[in-house]
Amino acid sequence: MSVGQVTLPVTGKSRCVLITGATGAIGGALAQAYATPTTHLVLHGRNQSSLETLATACREKGASVSLSSAHLTDDSELTAWLDSVCAQHVPDIVIANAGINTHPHDNALEPWDEVQALLDINLKAPIAMAQRLVPAMQARGSGQLVFISSLAGWHGLPTTPSYSASKAGIKAYGEGLRGLLAPHGIGVTVVMPGYVTSPMCNAMPGPKPWEWPPERAANAIQRGVAANRARISFPFPLNFGTWWLAVLPAGLSQWLIKRFGFHHSGGV
Repeated sequence: MSVGQVTLPVTGKSRCVLITGATGAIGGALAQAYATPTTHLVLHGRNQSSLETLATACREKGASVSLSSAHLTDDSELTAWLDSVCAQHVPDIVIANAGINTHPHDNALEPWDEVQALLDINLKAPIAMAQRLVPAMQARGSGQLVFISSLAGWHGLPTTPSYSASKAGIKAYGEGLRGLLAPHGIGVTVVMPGYVTSPMCNAMPGPKPWEWPPERAANAIQRGVAANRARISFPFPLNFGTWWLAVLPAGLSQWLIKRFGFHHSGGV
């Protein structure tokens, strides 16, 4: 396995799916959902041991797999990796799933170094990936970009202000990109999950209503991507409630957030 580049095996696979953050709960479930004998998976993650274990499981389902742990925040390393992938097979589906979170502590703002790292991974890296991949997809005339936002993107939460900002930003970027790229045959889907069982979710304080297992989330995402849906948001009750936070007067929304227990702990 190469850190900056991958070498794709020469196969008769008809579809190439690239997933970042593949060692996370949703990323791993997505990899397994897409693992078929007609698929080549390009899986990215920082935990190499977990990545190898996931690759083995996907190969057992018949998929061919290439791995990378390129630094997504290093422009030259990211460019070298994506150029290497595209030189052999421009990905048909790209799921920019890598993400991190941070929380305020003791009524203080999140540490600035944590905020910078969060914005680099959650917002800047997916945009940088699009910059490298879109020209290749345009030249081919097809492709699908999938950006992972969050229901926290509907309205900023006091327990995760920087995370909320990053997810609102990637939501807006994906929505804008969809209209820009549609004439080129490129679909763009924004995914807005609620609580999905994972170490990141477990680390979030506060209530976690309608929590889904990662396999259920992956199935919903896969169906929505196949239909080129503009937005995939779940679960319905939580999505409906958080959507209202975006359309109600801000003062009322913030009062509701406090009433539901997200003023001291929590996050979506």
